Amino acid sequence: MFLLRNSTRSFKQLVQISNLNNRIGERQIKRWVAPTLKALKRRRDKLGPEEPSPRSSYLEWNYEAELYAFGKRLGENFDRDILKRALIHRSYSNINNQDQENKILDNKELIKEGNDIIIQFLKEEFQNYPDDVINSLIKYLTSDDMLSHVAKHLGLTDLVFTSEFPVDKSTLADTFKAVICALKLSDNLERSQKFIKDFLIVQLSGKTVFDIWEPEDPVNYLDNLLKEKGVESFEARLCNTSASNTILANYQVGLYSNDKKMLGIGWGENVEIAKNTAALDAIRKICNF
Repeated sequence: MFLLRNSTRSFKQLVQISNLNNRIGERQIKRWVAPTLKALKRRRDKLGPEEPSPRSSYLEWNYEAELYAFGKRLGENFDRDILKRALIHRSYSNINNQDQENKILDNKELIKEGNDIIIQFLKEEFQNYPDDVINSLIKYLTSDDMLSHVAKHLGLTDLVFTSEFPVDKSTLADTFKAVICALKLSDNLERSQKFIKDFLIVQLSGKTVFDIWEPEDPVNYLDNLLKEKGVESFEARLCNTSASNTILANYQVGLYSNDKKMLGIGWGENVEIAKNTAALDAIRKICNF
């Protein structure tokens, strides 16, 4: 019986192998395919990695079509000539301005105006925050890393005319500023501000102000902030504590004004940290972060 079972199992395996060979034959997979593919791969490996090349070097590249698609993809109506100028970096114009009569205009002036538009709009958006908070948010949002990140995902990497490749972050950041100005000149200021809100300010999604800005001394900062609002002093009270003699110690501190109103509450592994955390909570409430 044991031999019969083994024989039956072997016979089934033979049938499966036979069916597999038949299917391979039906698909016309020949024995020379695998060696040929291996030989091609060896030759490809000998050549080494391909050097990156700009998208514009591809045969099917159509710059006019890409410009049109760029505006339609974003739902904006750009003036074609203004948008073209916004995408010409000065390094490209310097190389190609051999003919004095037909000089190529770069985006230098558009960059400056676009930068002013962005900063002014951000100041208006965060006008209720303290000045140092506004400055930190503007510095974060207008950094080359942030602007180049937005520009890259808008597709500007393939559209900008520049002598460098890959395109530097600073060049992409400047190009984004120029596009903001181009949108203002093509449409109006309100439209460019909406563009900033939709694609730049939205980068703050999922973040709090304290992820970008935090005072070195929260308690002292809160004291100065309250004095500006007419509150002369406040006091810290230890509200709760647990596991104080262990590595899991936790302290709860509340900050109260003179009229016994709670300003903020915080937790920490010691009283000092809990007090600073409570101060940050009070600052958040006062500034409406």
